[in-house]
Amino acid sequence: MSSAGEVEYPKKILEYMEGFLVSKTLFAACELGVFDFLLASERPMSAAQVAAGLGTDVDGMERLLSACAGLELLGTQAAGGEVLYSNTDMSRMYLSRSSPRSLFHSVEYYSKTVYLCWNYLTDAVREGKNQYEKAFGLPSEDLFEALYRSDDEMIKFMQLMNSTWNVCGRDVMTAFDLSPFKTIYDLGGCSGALAKQCVRAYPQSSVTIFDLPKVVSTCREHFVSPTDERIFFHEGDFFKDLLPEADLYILARILHDWTDECCVELLSRVHQSCKPGGGVLLVEALLNEDNSGPLTAQLYSLNMLVQTEGRERKASEYSALLTTAGFANVEVQRTGKIYDAILARK
Repeated sequence: MSSAGEVEYPKKILEYMEGFLVSKTLFAACELGVFDFLLASERPMSAAQVAAGLGTDVDGMERLLSACAGLELLGTQAAGGEVLYSNTDMSRMYLSRSSPRSLFHSVEYYSKTVYLCWNYLTDAVREGKNQYEKAFGLPSEDLFEALYRSDDEMIKFMQLMNSTWNVCGRDVMTAFDLSPFKTIYDLGGCSGALAKQCVRAYPQSSVTIFDLPKVVSTCREHFVSPTDERIFFHEGDFFKDLLPEADLYILARILHDWTDECCVELLSRVHQSCKPGGGVLLVEALLNEDNSGPLTAQLYSLNMLVQTEGRERKASEYSALLTTAGFANVEVQRTGKIYDAILARK
């Protein structure tokens, strides 16, 4: 309790002000290969050994490793007058590239793309539009031309989606019992990671990834192999091309890219093609109805401002979009993690 006239120590404000220092420490450690090097070493290493292995300055590496230890991304032990570093279980699982649950590519995308756009957050709030033109010198009228501005950038974005669904995919795919739906189309299925989670959870169902031709081609080449049974492909633009008839359509992190008008247009196209009794599954980060959180969804909504035409929404807002497009019996399931699920039926 502060005494009269005493100003409380602004701990939270200082933490928030310095938050980007934490992010950049994580980004640098991943980009330099710290966690991969320690994993391959199979024993604790000194800063000098890590620096020699990765070709960096010893003093700089010692400071980086020390900060990573402070962030609980690395463990430390004293031996022979020096400090040795090793991965924690968390960094071994989520920050080494070889882990099946690795978030390395998400970290890389945030560092090289998202972080640059957020330099212009103030401008985005003033102007109400994304900042690709300022961040990368690209016109922002065509969202996907900006997101997929090169083959390399497209692969990075798909790797981001892949790592996201490797961690969160099963939760959203099992939020509802989807076993009655035998024919499923994943619209904007990207890397196919969510389709893989779906067929694992529902072995009686098939999933077709519907996406732009160059995305499908890249998915076939880099992400989904011929051994991934019950996963098929359909090239197309879901705003322009006919959507094949299906029992269920998945829209995972799709509607948050677009304005309300575009969302209703897309959902109406889905409703038109959906079999009677079929449905649509939305996977999004839901905001609380009273705007109190969750903080991650609130920050994601700002990210949609700097990167896309869309926003994160409340469950009631998605329900309104679905009913306007003709869907009924809207159900919401919160997973307790980043992404939640909404199921509506025709």
